[in-house]
Amino acid sequence: MNTRIAAATLLAASSLAAPAAAEMELSFYLGTQGVDGSTASGTLPGGVPVSRSMDWDGKPFEAPFYYGGRAIWWLDNGVGFGVEGTHTKAYASSADLAALGLSRFELSDGHNIFTANVMKRWEGGFGKMAPQLTPYVGGGIGVAIPHVDAQLVGSPVRTYDYESTGTALRALAGVKYDFTESWAVFGEYQATWSDNDITIDALPGQLPGKISTEIVTHAFNVGISYSF
Repeated sequence: MNTRIAAATLLAASSLAAPAAAEMELSFYLGTQGVDGSTASGTLPGGVPVSRSMDWDGKPFEAPFYYGGRAIWWLDNGVGFGVEGTHTKAYASSADLAALGLSRFELSDGHNIFTANVMKRWEGGFGKMAPQLTPYVGGGIGVAIPHVDAQLVGSPVRTYDYESTGTALRALAGVKYDFTESWAVFGEYQATWSDNDITIDALPGQLPGKISTEIVTHAFNVGISYSF
């Protein structure tokens, strides 16, 4: 239900914003991303209960790399509406894998976060000293769609697929530098939170595993934007 509500919010925000838009801005970014520790609880395939404080690693500079992009429709009052997708990552540590009896447990082809955003910018916010600099903040709500890669030690069954695991939130703040009328570069801090219910596939006749965990990421991004 939470996933449906978040998806509906994303669609509504994007559809309502477009008719009143004064400017559209497309942005792409790379950066360095980390992951907070969290508690993972539930059951492994076959019904074995687990509860573990996880030490996640983001590995932003290992393929596939961390990246993201967004489209924002800016109104004349400096408020913007749009959508954003970020390819974050989370890998369980070797100690966590050993304790859980897993040979692999990672969200490595993306712990993908998709949100509908509301943003605010202040053009000329630094005055005459730096007229080309524009500070901005934003937030969004949406869904987490990670690529789950998990496998029990000794099991021939490997979970390797995308799952819609729950609601996601995003917060960001940054500064943009306009070097032409249409092109700009920017730097920003961004955090995401997601509530994940992850399914791990089981052998035929066994119950699948169900692991619940909250994942919080922190990132410092640099990117480029095009406005029209």
